[in-house]
Amino acid sequence: MATKRKATKKATQTRKRGGSPRTASHRAVAVATSPRRSVKERTAAAAQSPLAVCESEKDFQAMLKVLCDTTEPVKVRLAALQSLQAASFSVLSFEGCRGDYIATLRQVAEDHDPELRQRALGMLMREKDGFAQKKLLEGLRDPDKALLPPEKALQLLSYDVHADAYEAARAIVRKPPNETARREALRLLAADATAAPLFERLLLDKNELREIRQIAASALYALRPERMQKHARDILMDRSDYDDIKATSLTALTQLGDETLPQDAALMKSVGRFSTGKTPPKYKQTARRFLSKYGQ
Repeated sequence: MATKRKATKKATQTRKRGGSPRTASHRAVAVATSPRRSVKERTAAAAQSPLAVCESEKDFQAMLKVLCDTTEPVKVRLAALQSLQAASFSVLSFEGCRGDYIATLRQVAEDHDPELRQRALGMLMREKDGFAQKKLLEGLRDPDKALLPPEKALQLLSYDVHADAYEAARAIVRKPPNETARREALRLLAADATAAPLFERLLLDKNELREIRQIAASALYALRPERMQKHARDILMDRSDYDDIKATSLTALTQLGDETLPQDAALMKSVGRFSTGKTPPKYKQTARRFLSKYGQ
């Protein structure tokens, strides 16, 4: 009896605060989908609606309709998209809605608004969606069909990399539309074991951009650590080379070196210099780990 009274009292308190969370979220959907409300009101309401989207087919379809409606303000459509994405994280309750959700994202992926396109394609790629991957690859091969700039397409393709994506990235590296796209293509190829010779060549090219050489150093260390180790000493001995590339070289030596390293006086002296002076603190730590391991 006492438990029942407590439950009744709690329900009364909830009503006084403005209703249950479910009722409040349903009201939020009504505001978010109403063209009579202001953009500010609708976007704020959409942020409160994911619970209702999960629980009500009617509310779910209403939010999908707003997202697809090209006459709606873009800010409202983006807020609807964010609400639907938040609802999708409730895996069990959202599972029955997922088919319509994916179909709508595919539609929005070809929308006239670039931000909506990018957001929808990003969500689809996180779902490992074949439609999104096909569209992104088509855009890389034929710029007239591109839904996104090449650098953005490459970033999204990295969520679910297949052989076709590696092929497209290699084509971008050979003939880059811009330096940013070339950089993103190399980052994607950093997971391709067959790209090790490319990264080795870029690492050793002192005329190459610093950022490209650092990407190459990290990729080579991940793909073929013994090849990175082979070049590490020369890089560390070169006073003109960059600190970040030296730090990656030191990491390779620290992990893969042997008992002969302490006998290499020139190398030890070079690492000692690197651990002091004007070297950035995070790289000094890398040098000190090396010196600690090899008895200095």
